[in-house]
Parts: sequence; C-alpha cells; structure tokens
Amino acid sequence: MPPATPPDEAVRHPFLVALGERVRTLRSRRGMTRKAVAQAADVSERHLANLEYGTGNASILVLLQVAGALHCSLTELLGDVTTSSPEWLLIRELLEHRNDADLRRARTALGSLFDGASSSAGGDVDRRTRIALVGLRGAGKSTLGRHLADDLGFAFIELSREIEQFAGCSIHEIHALYGTPAYRRYERRALEETIQLYPEVVIATPGGLVSDAANFNLLLGHCRTVWLQADPTDHMARVAAQGDLRPMAASQEAMEDLKRILTGRSAFYAKADLSFNTSGLIEAQAIEGLQTLVRQSLIHSKVDA
Repeated sequence: MPPATPPDEAVRHPFLVALGERVRTLRSRRGMTRKAVAQAADVSERHLANLEYGTGNASILVLLQVAGALHCSLTELLGDVTTSSPEWLLIRELLEHRNDADLRRARTALGSLFDGASSSAGGDVDRRTRIALVGLRGAGKSTLGRHLADDLGFAFIELSREIEQFAGCSIHEIHALYGTPAYRRYERRALEETIQLYPEVVIATPGGLVSDAANFNLLLGHCRTVWLQADPTDHMARVAAQGDLRPMAASQEAMEDLKRILTGRSAFYAKADLSFNTSGLIEAQAIEGLQTLVRQSLIHSKVDA
C-alpha cells in the first residue's frame, strides 16, 4: 500500500485538521488501530489516514461509517456536543475556562445530584472502602489487587470475569459475536452488581472501562480509584510474559499501538483518586507500596470524615 499523503503535501483546511485530530483521539481512546477502524467503517486504510491527516474531504456517509466504527455519535465526531441545546450552551458557559479542579468539583456535585451515591447516609464510607484499580493491561491490577484485598480483608473482584459470567462467553467472543455496545452493557451490569453486593472490595477493572463515560462515571462515583501506571515497555513485557497472543501483543506495531492507547486514555486514568507507578519495582515492592498508599488514604479519609 502506498503511503498516505503527508500533511505538508496538501493545503489543509482548519476544520479538516480539527476533524482529523478528533478521529485520532477517539481511535486512541478506544484502543483501536487505524486498520481496525478502517475495516469496521468499510473504508480504505489510506482514506482513513488522509482523514486523520486533515487532507481527506470525506463525505457525510463516510463520516457516519467512521463514527459507527468508533462507537460515537456523528455530532461528537464533527464537533462540540454542547452546541446541541440551549441548556447545554448555558451549562457550557458556566463551565468554560474553569480549571480542572473546578470541573472535578462540578462533576462530583452533578454525580451526587443525579445519582445520590455520595450524598446518601454512608455513601462516602462505601466509596472509601471500595477500591478500584484502573490502568492498561499489564499494569498489575489482578496480581496486586488480590494481595491488596487480602491485606485489607476485603473481597476481590476481577470485573472481566464477572462480565464473562453475565454474557456466558469470553470477552473476545462478546466483541466478536455482539460488538462493543453489547460489551459495554455487560460491563455496566457487572459493575452495578459488584457495587451493590460488596461494600468492602478491591476491583480490578478492564483497561478500556475509561473509554465509556457512563461506566467510568459510575466507577468514580462509587469507588476510590487507583491508577496503576507503568512504562509502555513494562506493559508489553508483562503481557508477553502472561502468554497473551492477542493482536496487540503479537503485532509488529504493538509498541506503537500501546503507546497510542496509553496517550488516548491517560487523561481519563488521571481522574483516579490515587496513582501508583509500578515500573522499576519487583513484585514484592509493588505489593508493599500499593498497600501502604491505600492504607494511608483510608486513614486520611477517616480523619477528614
């Protein structure tokens, strides 16, 4: 396949440049390669590359296909959803130019208003004692999560296994047979049941949970979240050590794909209450470090309460 047209070989309209950036951002956030999106959208990989570079003036139908492949609305792909109604515009005006701390407080307040989890009697306690580990595959969520749960005397739940029980098949089969929207529904059901059944629990979450705003909001509203960070090389080495031969682990472009996924999701992982970097640590050090971090957080939250 000949290389896609580089950005400096064509005059790029600002709208097309911004559109291409949104496509790249959404693709990275979903953890999808350009080839995978092109196949799902039934367009050529070159056509999609030109669209991402801002040199391709795609038709509305092609954009609709790309939006479908990325599991987003056409309005999200084309521009700001907050232009869709007067109420959105008024809310946007209130939030515009606020810093990240202000926006976080606004999101938390809205979550309490519409969900009631944090404002209910004991809601804060439940959130303190539900620990959810987020991060890419290979971050150590399952291994460290089990040790953390044992240390705290909490239950341990690996959400991927709960999703498979709901669906009656493997994660791979859910995606292959029913698609991503169905997977997200199973993910939400598994998360809702875990929250309902376990007031004291450590949850190892799937790496892509942050890609679904509704499910991630649910997690943030009911759990104290910890982002397990690691360098891309460590992520890849750990996945390979587990014998994982799925496409991301086997592809020659695996490292670049992983870096793009991490870049696309990092801003969402960073919304976690705590973060802990496991790179450069042997397993025993990582276990001890995470346990110390979480125990200190639990102590501080009790004092603040």
